[in-house]
Amino acid sequence: MNVFGGGSGPGPEPGAGGEGGARAIHINELPALEQTAGAVWRPIRRALDLTGVAVNAYTGVEVGDEVIELHDELSPSAAGHEELYFVASGRATFELDGEPLDAPAGTLIAVDVGADREAIAAEPQTTILVFGGEPGSALPPPPYEYLYAAEPSYISEDWEGGIIVLSEGLDHHPMSPGLNYHLACFNALAGRGDEAIERLKVALEHSEGQAASWAVDDEDLASIRDRPDFPI
Repeated sequence: MNVFGGGSGPGPEPGAGGEGGARAIHINELPALEQTAGAVWRPIRRALDLTGVAVNAYTGVEVGDEVIELHDELSPSAAGHEELYFVASGRATFELDGEPLDAPAGTLIAVDVGADREAIAAEPQTTILVFGGEPGSALPPPPYEYLYAAEPSYISEDWEGGIIVLSEGLDHHPMSPGLNYHLACFNALAGRGDEAIERLKVALEHSEGQAASWAVDDEDLASIRDRPDFPI
């Protein structure tokens, strides 16, 4: 395991969960804990001392091994998690509420709480990563998700489409400097000068000077730069 510090000093020890640090391990270096059904459990969360991400991996060594046991996340031993499965290697045959699904490496499968799910190895050394979380715990989405989602609109010069996407983010993050600044740019490019000025003012107020440095020579704001109410 490699440990990376968040500053100039030494990083945290493995398992310390130190603030600002990072820990790395190859999946094949994880403990391989044999299970009675034939699969091998690889405890990612425990090995990396994660406290905000519920994730583990299971490996079916031989074809026919049960990689993911039949469960619905409602039993007393379950966490009640919405789950995301990622087939990292090999190939698995899932059964989801009685329906089969062929899942080669690279497949992502989202399963809601209460739905039956299980997976059998269809190839040797089939490894499946399992991520879990309480339904709703990943919401609201962070501001960057809206920024990334609007980027194709910027590239294609679909200013109205970008405004729609970014405006959705304001429902959760009304004072986000990044969202407001990008909305200022999109509105300026769309010819909506008044709205661009208002969004830029919010970005400037809440960015501790960063938005001002962005706006100094940003060509996206050219259409509003000579207005008397331009806030810089």
